[in-house]
Amino acid sequence: MIHVYQEGKNPAAPTLVLLHGTGGNEHDLLGLGAMISPDSALLSVRGKVLENGMPRFFRRLAEGVFDEEDLVLRTGELHAFLDAAAAEYGLDRSNMVAVGYSNGANIAASLIFHEQESFRGAALHHPMVPRRGLQLPALGGMPVFIGAGANDRICPPHETEELTELLRGAGAEVEVHWENYGHQLTGTEARAAADWFKRTFGQAGQN
Repeated sequence: MIHVYQEGKNPAAPTLVLLHGTGGNEHDLLGLGAMISPDSALLSVRGKVLENGMPRFFRRLAEGVFDEEDLVLRTGELHAFLDAAAAEYGLDRSNMVAVGYSNGANIAASLIFHEQESFRGAALHHPMVPRRGLQLPALGGMPVFIGAGANDRICPPHETEELTELLRGAGAEVEVHWENYGHQLTGTEARAAADWFKRTFGQAGQN
């Protein structure tokens, strides 16, 4: 997968896996990643699917309606890529934290739903429930930050609430940050994610 890798200053800090929104690319979230954890290595990935020329991580049938067969396929592809990237760059595969926005948050959530040891934690900005009717793996206290907009028409509040309930039901420790805005990723939401990361993982990336 097309990606950017930036080596971190502190090898103990979690590697941040950056996953952009629809129409974005592997450069979009580098600034957000540096804000959340300045010492972390950054692995920023470009989605392989094109929708009217706009990169995405999986196909959709309509706005808010996912192509579940393609979602499962792409989730497996991303999981395999992260395994390979960890080997290529000498990263600790068990010490990766996802940072995703919109479509990127959805593929990150799908990985969490399908793979027990997909990430050490995740900051999901404006995610939806990736799939329903699944038995989630035991998440064992996985820390998850969810950034949400009270006026988000693409990802309405009930999606955030349902995703939170599903993750908590599987054992994740979920913190939800609400903004009185729509689907945009605001500066205050980004700073809230950075505060969550520092409280959760500390300066050296250790609990």
